[in-house]
Amino acid sequence: MRVLITGANGFLGRQLAREVLNTGTLRGRAVERLLLLDTRFDELPHDPRVRAHPGSITDAALLRRVLADGVEVVFHLVSVPGGAAEQNYALGLHVNLLAGLELLDQLRNPVRPPVVVYASSVAVYGANLPSRMNEDAVACPQSSYAAHNLMMETALCDLARRGEVDGRALRLPGIVARPQGSNGLRTAFMSDVLHACAAGQNYICPVSPQAKAWWMSAPCAVANLLHAAQLSDLPWNTKRVWQLPVLQLSMAQVLDALAGRFGESCRELISFAPDPHLQALFGALPAMKTPRSKAAGFCHDGSAASLVRKALNLPAARKHL
Repeated sequence: MRVLITGANGFLGRQLAREVLNTGTLRGRAVERLLLLDTRFDELPHDPRVRAHPGSITDAALLRRVLADGVEVVFHLVSVPGGAAEQNYALGLHVNLLAGLELLDQLRNPVRPPVVVYASSVAVYGANLPSRMNEDAVACPQSSYAAHNLMMETALCDLARRGEVDGRALRLPGIVARPQGSNGLRTAFMSDVLHACAAGQNYICPVSPQAKAWWMSAPCAVANLLHAAQLSDLPWNTKRVWQLPVLQLSMAQVLDALAGRFGESCRELISFAPDPHLQALFGALPAMKTPRSKAAGFCHDGSAASLVRKALNLPAARKHL
């Protein structure tokens, strides 16, 4: 089994690579080679199965070299975040859409179609959402990043219809806890508030305590990505895009969970200065029902306390006898 991860040096890519290596199998077969693609690598797993390919995913010749010996499973994670993609349209277009389409084109194989798991985003829904939503909600992108995500979903599903790739797309919510200083990521505040409480540092939150967003820890996201790759015998005409189950939590609820973990004093570290634009985008996300994705085996973190524990890689809380 040969597995490729694009964006492998990113926050989620590094965790996914470690989990693939630790598990050692995928789709019932041993992982013999793990191919990692990113512009650079800050650290690499010390494992003979790993082959790192530094370079830009926009380099079609590099993609051909990476794929020369074939791959059975691809996790396509690389992206320019929403804020950065909006500021630099050309960069977002080439990385988030054109390079992804080139990757899919090079992967086309009607004899042995590879499994392709694409990390899409809840950004495809846009803003001004209804008070209740479900996984059949109509996408209405209101940013270039979101539009390119939706285009990639469509291309993936079309090639699955043709039997040339075995595609699956997951719409990811805000994933925490990303490293501090995640430039270009509009949802960085969701991670920053967790880091601040864990480190005992002051933090000014750019949304109100009542702001409600969709949350998921990185370990939960990795588990869902791996689960997507494991799904088998999907009919060609089945819906290939899943809205993952999410925790809808207000900042106040997250702060309650942090106080339960780090003590009531951490509440004093957090002050609020809402940014109207961020509040409109990420402060009024409604409840989301996802019966189809739950039936397929996808999951959320379960609770705010569990989210905080997994996001910050904390030990399980001791039970009081």
